Amino acid sequence: MTPEILATGEITVGEHISTGKIFGLQLDYDIIWTSLIAAAIVLGIGFYVRSKATKGIPGKWQLAYETLIEQIEDVTESSIGPQGKKFIPLAMTLFLFILICNWMSVLPNNGTEYFPVPTGDVNLPLAMALTVILWVHYESVKSRGWKGYFHHYATPYKALVPINIIEEITKPITLTFRLFGNIFSGGLMVVVMASLLPWYGSFFGIMIWKPFDMAIGLIQAFIFALLALLYFGMGMSRDEH
Repeated sequence: MTPEILATGEITVGEHISTGKIFGLQLDYDIIWTSLIAAAIVLGIGFYVRSKATKGIPGKWQLAYETLIEQIEDVTESSIGPQGKKFIPLAMTLFLFILICNWMSVLPNNGTEYFPVPTGDVNLPLAMALTVILWVHYESVKSRGWKGYFHHYATPYKALVPINIIEEITKPITLTFRLFGNIFSGGLMVVVMASLLPWYGSFFGIMIWKPFDMAIGLIQAFIFALLALLYFGMGMSRDEH
């Protein structure tokens, strides 16, 4: 956001400071590099915890990491069963990556979005949602077979086939906009305060709002990872009721 935009209260959506095109497709470089930064942080955390891992008394990082993994294991066990253990790394990665992306909102931008929140742009949540849902369908076919996969659309009644198909189509849409909408609205709140309040009012308003914004980012990261696990559980279930 430029100072002129903040002063007039104008809010723009979908503008990026650096873009390019490959094969006619627009690339938003600011979103790409912040996504890569978030991915690098997640990898860095993983390698750091791995280097500090011990069978004795765990350190703070290892304890936090193991506690998070145990929580994800409990959710996976209850929603998918023993066969869901292979999805624990996916859920862990999704949670940490989305959390880091969401928490990039605390970085100062000096009036210019050089470090925009990646999940505040619809493309990243959509890409993650499509990846998860396509993977769910793959695992569903693998678990049920093609016959069982198509049969579940007619469960419990054949008349519900259109509704079940619509439900499957809307899953990536709802997964996308649940994350994008909450994170984008947090950034929108900051812009509104900066636009309508004097500098001292907007400063204190933003300082008060940021902890709530970070809490929302934490909750949304957890919800996305949780829903991904639940979708895998539903897709691999052989229960026809």
